[in-house]
Amino acid sequence: MTDTSTTRPGTVLEGLERRPSSFSVEFFPPRGDQGEKRLWQALRETERLDPAFVSVTYGAGGSTRERTIQTTARIRQQTGLCTMAHLAAVGHSVAELRHVLSWYAAIEVRNLLLVRGDPPGDPMGPWTAHPEGITHTEELVRLARGLGDFCIGVAAFPYGHPRSADPDADLTHLVRKIRAGADFAVSQLFFAAEDFLRLRDRLAARHCHAPLLPGVMPLTTEKVLHKASELAGVDAPPKLAGELLRYSDNPRALRAAGIDAAVRLGERLLREGVPALHFYTLNNASTTRAVVEALRLGRTMSREPAALT
Repeated sequence: MTDTSTTRPGTVLEGLERRPSSFSVEFFPPRGDQGEKRLWQALRETERLDPAFVSVTYGAGGSTRERTIQTTARIRQQTGLCTMAHLAAVGHSVAELRHVLSWYAAIEVRNLLLVRGDPPGDPMGPWTAHPEGITHTEELVRLARGLGDFCIGVAAFPYGHPRSADPDADLTHLVRKIRAGADFAVSQLFFAAEDFLRLRDRLAARHCHAPLLPGVMPLTTEKVLHKASELAGVDAPPKLAGELLRYSDNPRALRAAGIDAAVRLGERLLREGVPALHFYTLNNASTTRAVVEALRLGRTMSREPAALT
């Protein structure tokens, strides 16, 4: 095991300050030996690019809790990556949430992304709080803030959370999460830079100036395009969908078109001064690397832009 304590930034905010106009990546816990191998190949490839931080997701209802904790601990101990763990409140009592937060503190994971979470099985099904749990993310933020020296992130929704009554109500929830003690926010997927920038401007108008990171997923296959629409909560704009699906019979060309679209999106966002681009990787580092290299981020800043084919 390599001692990385002298080179690894302690918190997400420190990582962003050390690497302005950088990037971060999100992974999910592996299932089975092949998934484990694929994840660690992606992590090692990502580590060479020097991201500001990496995050590990947490399944609905705590379905991947142990894998999330184990994966996060291993990344924290065996790499030089600044690591952030997700924690979802759904399905957990306050006592269970305290237990998980204590685990993270014990393994020296200081960075958390806290969310209320979707019901297991049917993300759009009825949401019912655990009888001994919490109802809103802001409660989880306060709980974590009182239990350790954590750097806390929360989720933001450019199109509004599907369960919110309207965009203003959703923005109010985001403001409450930040004022409860969150240090930064990471956005859900969106398709146009204006969708994200509009949210950033509306947040600033509420006098909330915590860093807001845009969530980006290169749309390199039809399956990924449909997944992105599902996660964003809206359909991809017809112009973008047509630009990609014209290559539906040519997977290599579709991938290149998806990477090119992500690069154009990233260029616009970086010109607008975002602190970092947060990539949803689906545990595939090669696509993220192509975008990062084309944008000359991380350790690729001194290289020529990567080919997009």
